[in-house]
Amino acid sequence: MTATPDTTSPDQTAPDPASRGWQRPLLWVGIAVLLLGAFYAALVASSGDGLPRGAKVLGVDVGGLSEAEAAAKLDAELGPAATDPVNATIGEDSVSIVPADAGLSFDAEATVDGYAGRIWNPVTLILQFTGGPTLAPVIGVDQAALEATVKQLAIDSDTAPVEPSIEVRGSDAVLINGINGRAMDQPAAVQALASAYLVSTQTVDLPEIETTPSVPQDKADAALVVAKAAISGPVTVKAGKVTADIPAEAIGRALAFTPENGELVGSLDGAILRTSIEDDLAPVEKPGRDATWDVSSGKPVIVPSKVGRGINPDDLAVAVAGVMGQTSAAARVVTPELGTIQPKLTTEQAEKLGVVEKLGSFTQNFPYAAYRVQNIGTAARYINGTLLKPGEVFSLNKIIKERTVANGYTKGFVIGPGGVFKEDQGGGVSASATTAWSAAFYSGLERVYTQAHSIWIPRYRAGLEATVAWGAFDMKFRNDTKNGVFITTVMTNTSMTMTLWGTKVYDDIRAVSSAKRNTVPFDTLYDPSPTCNAQGGQVGFTIDVFRVFIKDGKEVKREKITTRYRPSPTVICGTDPKDEPTPSPSPSGSSTKSPSPKPSSTKSPSPSAT
Repeated sequence: MTATPDTTSPDQTAPDPASRGWQRPLLWVGIAVLLLGAFYAALVASSGDGLPRGAKVLGVDVGGLSEAEAAAKLDAELGPAATDPVNATIGEDSVSIVPADAGLSFDAEATVDGYAGRIWNPVTLILQFTGGPTLAPVIGVDQAALEATVKQLAIDSDTAPVEPSIEVRGSDAVLINGINGRAMDQPAAVQALASAYLVSTQTVDLPEIETTPSVPQDKADAALVVAKAAISGPVTVKAGKVTADIPAEAIGRALAFTPENGELVGSLDGAILRTSIEDDLAPVEKPGRDATWDVSSGKPVIVPSKVGRGINPDDLAVAVAGVMGQTSAAARVVTPELGTIQPKLTTEQAEKLGVVEKLGSFTQNFPYAAYRVQNIGTAARYINGTLLKPGEVFSLNKIIKERTVANGYTKGFVIGPGGVFKEDQGGGVSASATTAWSAAFYSGLERVYTQAHSIWIPRYRAGLEATVAWGAFDMKFRNDTKNGVFITTVMTNTSMTMTLWGTKVYDDIRAVSSAKRNTVPFDTLYDPSPTCNAQGGQVGFTIDVFRVFIKDGKEVKREKITTRYRPSPTVICGTDPKDEPTPSPSPSGSSTKSPSPKPSSTKSPSPSAT
């Protein structure tokens, strides 16, 4: 029997059926990858050169457009919203913020930059078929401008804490407890405005925090003990052959407590103390006086100083302060020295100050109101006779003092949050700030700090006016000349005039105003409360005032001052017609309305009321 030859070579093996089972899935995977790649390539090819299909920015479809086309469409459709005022609330008050003034802007080009062309991101490719990608708007934020806007809002809305105070009432001293205030959380408000701009139509809530007086209760109680002891009886003054008693009532009028480093620190006005015993001191005193200037002729003429002899008022105040904590009569005796009282300004010193001519003058008119006459007149009296030596700063708050009853002020109308007028102590005194700053402006003196009203009051020149608030902001200018500046004031029932005297540096100072821009309309508010004060509305706007310095007939310097005014609403005393009850059928079948307050047509106080 012949054997069949084996044709299989030694290095060959027969196919294993099991191995073919593994190869089939790999084959399908390869085919799927090829198909997916082809599909991906087709998607990339179909994406085109524009933005992804269905791409949207705040609901505006820019899919398929070139970057330039998309930016133009966004500017057209979102541009108006980007310039609309942002509505915000501070507590119960509403305000409107102009984006351009607050440093907020929408950058359409940056929003779509880099999104056009072939799309290689598979997620973005798929999104084209599920509604398209959403692109975030690029918002420009000028941090300094936004912070400045928020700071201005805070100035208008913050309620400073009221420090505890001590009042002398007859023969007794009474402690008036402090009151907590509220202040805007400025960093949080900046963040809230930047986050909400353009992307939200909701009113932005600007958060506030509670603030407390700097003087705690225990320190205020300790000051009250001192005050009661101070007015517990007279203080006996022995000077030479004279013995005189300063009445407790005079000590009470001279006594004042000021918050300092967390305490109420007492002080005495030596002039009040000395005046109370002036007649008794006559046998041992010879009055003196400081040098000053008489300007009645229209040119300053020095009134010579005079050396005096007697008790220096400051020395008398120090002596009485040393015993005012005592309550026994034996311990309340002082012996201030009689001596020469040198003038604070001698004739020789006055001659060297170069007060020889008028630098500038300004008159601010205002409608008559008793509170204005009192408050502005009180400020004018404090300012009159002020002397600024070279380099010294005029601080209105420091000169006219806190607007309290004791300092001569009464209640009047001031601008409240949201541009709505309210009553407060010292209302109307800002007219003195405008008068003082305008006089300094036209005299060419250096501006240190001025704060315009938050809203425009039409009797003031827009952009060239100022206001003050005790404990919040001041009005300051510096005597930057090489000579002294002497200040005088004249007051009438409808005007205040302030004149500065010295030596001119410039021949003329001119004010040039720009056109108003960024106008913001005002709202109408209805106030049914019994304390409502009706007022007319004013638009908000931005304006520049340039101070032009002229010397030898040529402009040598120009200073720009930019002011942004917020709108102030029309306030109607009564119920908003939209809130009135719905008419209901009467028994006869006709409809009737429930009675509601009629809107007041009175416009007092109007924006010209402060």
